[in-house]
Amino acid sequence: MGKVRTIQRSGSRFYVDAETAEKVPGVTSIINMLPKPFLTYWAARLTAETAVQNLAAVASIAERDEAGAIDYLKNAHTRYTKLRARVGSDAHDLFERMIRGEAIGRVHPDLEPYRAHFAEFLEAVGPQLVRAEDVAWSDQHNYAGSFDAILRLRLDDEGKPDPDGRPHLVMTDWKTSANTYPEVALQMAAYAHADWIISPDGTREPMPTFDGACVLHITPEGWEFIPVRIDAEVFEVFLTLRRVFQWDRETSKTVLGKAIASGTRKLVTGTQRRSR
Repeated sequence: MGKVRTIQRSGSRFYVDAETAEKVPGVTSIINMLPKPFLTYWAARLTAETAVQNLAAVASIAERDEAGAIDYLKNAHTRYTKLRARVGSDAHDLFERMIRGEAIGRVHPDLEPYRAHFAEFLEAVGPQLVRAEDVAWSDQHNYAGSFDAILRLRLDDEGKPDPDGRPHLVMTDWKTSANTYPEVALQMAAYAHADWIISPDGTREPMPTFDGACVLHITPEGWEFIPVRIDAEVFEVFLTLRRVFQWDRETSKTVLGKAIASGTRKLVTGTQRRSR
């Protein structure tokens, strides 16, 4: 296994071994096979809110360019998603530098709440960093993904942080979205059940056995460190989505054969003939 790079194909991310050219789908793209009907309602509501909150501006644009006004409104959810993704990416970069022990000076005001809350987390939980931002790769099930961190935590018998507690190896994910969703369990189960950890230089090591998983949910208002199930039952759901991804991208294109019988004459009724 050599270095790993990523490519985008038809809206999905694939991880590619630079030496063998082996290509496998990313964990997030596989989880996107889950139906999300609530997104339709969310996008419609955001479009309506954008129109109401910018009524005069939208009307002004529409007077000069009706198509432009329509594009402005229909892309409201895309602009919001890109903005949130940029904030999330910057916050993830900040978290990695902080947990690696880098001294952090002033940050952009938008990031300051995230910095402050992550510093509180480090003080309260006292995690030891084992790995960060490496690739989890599964030979057995053909998928890969980049995980946020593997931490060693000292916990008491109730699972609470305790500097004198027993060490636990924990797969960890940082989330900066408004809410934490159950799909994070599928994501981290996929990472934890992969075969290999691959470093940026292409070095690979066997994936260790984990004592559990946690998600650190940070928003401008506060933070929570939440345990997450990554057991065999959860992993089997992810593998089902892996098979759905295979169906969607490959198998579905092979199931319909060429017609073995057909007809081209259309029935013409007497009424149709008389009306000509």
